[in-house]
Amino acid sequence: MKKAIQILKNIVQKILTDLLFTNYLSGLKKGSIAIDCGANVGLISTKLAKTGAIVYSFEPNPYAFQKLVSRVSSFPNVECINKGVWDRNTTMQLYFHQEAKNDDEFWSFGSSIMKNKGNVDKSRSVEVELVDLTEFIEGLNSRVDLLKIDIEGAECEVLEKFIQKNLHKKVGITLVETHDSKIEGQKARTDRVRQLIREKGITNIKLSWL
Repeated sequence: MKKAIQILKNIVQKILTDLLFTNYLSGLKKGSIAIDCGANVGLISTKLAKTGAIVYSFEPNPYAFQKLVSRVSSFPNVECINKGVWDRNTTMQLYFHQEAKNDDEFWSFGSSIMKNKGNVDKSRSVEVELVDLTEFIEGLNSRVDLLKIDIEGAECEVLEKFIQKNLHKKVGITLVETHDSKIEGQKARTDRVRQLIREKGITNIKLSWL
C-alpha cells in the first residue's frame, strides 16, 4: 500500500517537474554547464542532457546510481559521479529510506546523510563519499548555467557556504528543494539561508521551486 501511494505521489511530482523545470531548460544549449546534485535515478539529468549541456550528475545512493548510469548511458555529455555533495570533502553514512529494504531502487529518493530525517532507517546505511560543492564549482573555472540541489536535508550547509563565497554570481540559476517539514530543526536552518538571500539581494537562488 505504501508503495502504491508513493507511486501516485511520484506521478504527480513528475508532472509538476515537467511543467516547472522545463521553464529553466530554455537557457541551456550545447556547451552550457549544468550540475545535478541528488540526481537519483536520472530523470532531471536526462532532461538536462537533452539540451546538449555538459552535465555533472552527483548521486551517492548505490542503487539509484546504477539506474542513473543506465538511463543516461547514451549521452556522452553526462558525467555520473557516485558521490554526494556537502560543504566539505568527507565520508559519512547515507541512511536508507525506511521502506528501502523492500525495494532499494524505488525508495532510493528518500536516503539521506541526515540521521534525524523522519523517514530514514537509522539501522541501515552505507558509507559514502561527499564532495565540497563549492570547491567543485570553483575547480570548473567556468560559469555554471544551472545548478539543481535536492540532497535530502543537507542543503542548508551547502547553501550557506555557497552564498558566503559568492558563488551564486558564478551560477545562472540555482534550484533547491528544501526539507523544512521532514527534519527536526530544519526550518530554522533554512530560514537562516532565506535571510542570507534577502540580505545579499540574491534573485537567482530559488528555494522550494517544486
